[in-house]
Amino acid sequence: MPAAPADADVVVIGGGPGGYVAAIRSAQLGLTTVCVELAKTLGGTCVNIGCIPSKALLTSSEHYEFARLHAAAHGVKTAGVELDLPTMLKRKDQVVEQNTKGLEFLFRKNKITWARGRGTLKAGNVVDVAGEDGKVTSYQAKHVIIATGSVPVELPFLKFDEDRVLSNDGALRIPSVPKHLVVIGGGIIGLELGSVWRRLGAKVTVVELTPTILPGTDLEVVKEADKIFRKQGLDLRVGTKVTGARVEKERVLVDLDANGKTETLEADRVLVSVGRKPSLQGIDAKALGLEVGQRGELVVDAQMRTNLPNVYAIGDAVGGKLLAHKAEEEGVVAAEVIAGHKARMDYRSMPAVVYTWPEIATVGLSEQEVKDSGRKFKVGKFPFSANGRARSMNETSGFVKFIADADTDELLGCHIIGANASELIQEVVLAFEYRGSSEDIGITVHSHPTLSEVVKEAALGVLGRSIHI
Repeated sequence: MPAAPADADVVVIGGGPGGYVAAIRSAQLGLTTVCVELAKTLGGTCVNIGCIPSKALLTSSEHYEFARLHAAAHGVKTAGVELDLPTMLKRKDQVVEQNTKGLEFLFRKNKITWARGRGTLKAGNVVDVAGEDGKVTSYQAKHVIIATGSVPVELPFLKFDEDRVLSNDGALRIPSVPKHLVVIGGGIIGLELGSVWRRLGAKVTVVELTPTILPGTDLEVVKEADKIFRKQGLDLRVGTKVTGARVEKERVLVDLDANGKTETLEADRVLVSVGRKPSLQGIDAKALGLEVGQRGELVVDAQMRTNLPNVYAIGDAVGGKLLAHKAEEEGVVAAEVIAGHKARMDYRSMPAVVYTWPEIATVGLSEQEVKDSGRKFKVGKFPFSANGRARSMNETSGFVKFIADADTDELLGCHIIGANASELIQEVVLAFEYRGSSEDIGITVHSHPTLSEVVKEAALGVLGRSIHI
């Protein structure tokens, strides 16, 4: 006779950024918490094969390129700079391990049960967890949080083998620098990982179906990014469709069509980064009666509730922008709602970052989106080239752009392309959270000399009173 299910206040299915944060916050609120994770480590795609390892390689490749191409301008002469790819990849793995071990510590600290195995949600909020040994442990949850993440989208004619045809996972583990890497998809993942391998010596061709790279991004930022990336050496093919591909031993042939002009590229390896889709592993939505959207995402309200009693869903499983920090905040909201707090999600102040160099960071609406809304607006821009700190760093590419309501001066959007954009955006996010104005940022004292002064000057630009331009 099977053992009766163990009781738990909260069972979180998935140990990625949304899941582990939801588990930690639930435990902090005094709830008995179980987190189900199939992988051997916590952290999900982000920590193991996404955000964290990619940033490790981005940083290492930036150091390598700086030593080769830019150190001399600072009076630092280098000779015989060599790439040690095995050491670089090993360091990336060590960074991942540090993060996953840190998560295990946090689980122990907060007395969270890590149920290792494949979770299956059954009717009545029973969660079965099948371990590697085949043993099944069941939990009777008062509340369930589904945090099953997402998976990369495959092309029907180019299936992942993680050798010649790569997802983001395989692109982090290429054992030698490709002679030619073709990247299908000019979004965030494609540009970040394409930049890594370009810096390390590969010829990189990025193929994007839409008219521009970074679809949906403010067009002025896209124009600047396109110019910079081409100058760096990325071969960008926008408005180009991949019509077919085939693997032939140690090469991949990729057929392209750009407005009727056809071409076949020969590559060592191909990275397919055409998007991700919700993963509902262990969740039979139809059988359970869970409402699912048009893209396979679970439908939730502002408190992350699904249509089933005491069942919540967060992160990539609910669609929207597939961002780790979005998943984390949704996890906090779900946990706090379960604990009786009046929490709810508001996506207005949600930033997004592209970790190329220069970085790109945005929050709020693009100029085109504001135009389409019919709202009257003002724009302020300021270039990094007019900033003393940027000049001292030799990082003068890019600008900060603000969009504000023409009548009230309320901030509607901010778009940054430039050095350390991922950090500079945060003061703007805080201003957004309090429905601040460009004047709020413009009259705030910023330390000199800092890159943050570019943000201040752009805000003053909305008011027509930038100082240094």
